[in-house]
Amino acid sequence: MKTFYNVYAICAFAAIGGGLFGFDISSMSGVLGTNGYKNYFGNPTGYRQGGITASMPAGSLVGALISSFLADKLSRRTTIQIAAFIWIIGSILQTAANGVALLCVGRVVAGVCVGIASSIVPVYQAEIAPKEIRGRVVSLQQWAITWGILIQYFIQLGASYVDGGAKSPTQGTAAFRIPWGVQMVPGFILLFGMFFFPYSPRWLASKDRWEETLNVLAHLHGGGDANHPKVLAEYKQIDDALRFEREVAVTSYAALVEPKIFKRVILGMSVQMWSQLCVVYIMKGAGIADELVTSSIQYVINVTMTLPAIIWLDRTGRRPSLLSGSFGMMTFLFISGAIQATYGRPNDDPELKEISWIVKDHPSASKGIVACSYLFVATFATTWGPVSWTYPSEIFPAKVRAKAVSLATASNWTWNMALAFGVPPLLWKINWKMYMIFAAFNGAALVHMFLTAPETKGKTLEEMDIVFDIPAWKSAPSGSALDKMAHDIEAGELKVQHKFGVSTLHREEAAPQTPTKD
Repeated sequence: MKTFYNVYAICAFAAIGGGLFGFDISSMSGVLGTNGYKNYFGNPTGYRQGGITASMPAGSLVGALISSFLADKLSRRTTIQIAAFIWIIGSILQTAANGVALLCVGRVVAGVCVGIASSIVPVYQAEIAPKEIRGRVVSLQQWAITWGILIQYFIQLGASYVDGGAKSPTQGTAAFRIPWGVQMVPGFILLFGMFFFPYSPRWLASKDRWEETLNVLAHLHGGGDANHPKVLAEYKQIDDALRFEREVAVTSYAALVEPKIFKRVILGMSVQMWSQLCVVYIMKGAGIADELVTSSIQYVINVTMTLPAIIWLDRTGRRPSLLSGSFGMMTFLFISGAIQATYGRPNDDPELKEISWIVKDHPSASKGIVACSYLFVATFATTWGPVSWTYPSEIFPAKVRAKAVSLATASNWTWNMALAFGVPPLLWKINWKMYMIFAAFNGAALVHMFLTAPETKGKTLEEMDIVFDIPAWKSAPSGSALDKMAHDIEAGELKVQHKFGVSTLHREEAAPQTPTKD
């Protein structure tokens, strides 16, 4: 079977796992307002609908917690395929749901997939990618999430027109079965397509499959040349890191609570926590005539504005993105809350029973709220969205990486589930003050990240101990040990001992050549 080794192709394809995440996030938004859904499931509201919605993040929490066991035992690649298979089962159960109980079971099962994929896809991408583009290719996870949200939203929007449309009293079940059935397609693509991509070289090394490790590294970073200096240098870095971890003889579970690692575990979990503590804008409360169109524009902005992060993250760095993103989102939330406090009033419109506060007859204020919403989404998309997946996947040593990332992702889903239950009733009770609370959360994230989140760009995964040995607000030593090691190998000053032989470039092969003109 042919194996593809292009790093962009590998990481982009694995990011379909993020697309499944996006599909699931958006899987209820377009069907809730249809009579097909309301009639068939007994018009669920309140905690009943809250339970249906929260069943997905509940399953995702379970999936995130079990993901490391699968990834360390069976490989990152196989675990992603297992997640895709679980997704297909969950989609089948949702499509065939004959009541709320089976629907919740289907959403829990699909959520398990999302929890596994959202934990392990970034780990797989980070372990495949060279340091120069690691931020870019792991950011593809977030881009795929935004595409999944957008695609599923429009599939549901289109399906809502069947059987006379969403407002038809006799609308059938196709309005929700079509979009829930279609989401199986990317699951099948991910399941079978991953067979054509390599195992993570770092996972292979952890299993002492060193010849395969060198072969994968050679094809990923050396054009198939196992004696390429960069390939040999990375091979040696991985070998040295694993040897040190084994000499220390601390289990991966015990290592999680060692002071140097534990502070990174808390940091990874905090990054995922703060990424969840931001408000979803309720367009109905802004007094906009067509909130569906306005919301769809938000989704398009989310997709489009993730691109700058993909292009620039490895140049600007993770730390500036976290700090500027927190400041920008805090600013737009404060402004939006202030506009709603000034121009809003208690809702007296009987057609808008789900909100308690509304801005009405103030078109300029309404436009200001929508503008803040768009700017907020654009800020998140270019900063915290991609960095929240990139950063946790790269800050841990190999021995604990899968387990620590699973804990970080579990933090994401814990807060996701809590907010799914807590935000709607809180928004009803305190209305515009909710925006002030979430603005304060962003302010807290700004301070927290300034004090604890160092810059990681340009460093290999094996060099993160150096990064975390100095205060976060100070710059780590420039350059990478990998580049120096590759230079020494090319100069013949360093030999690399394979587990199955010796390989090196001799001095005479690496001696500087007199430049010639063509």
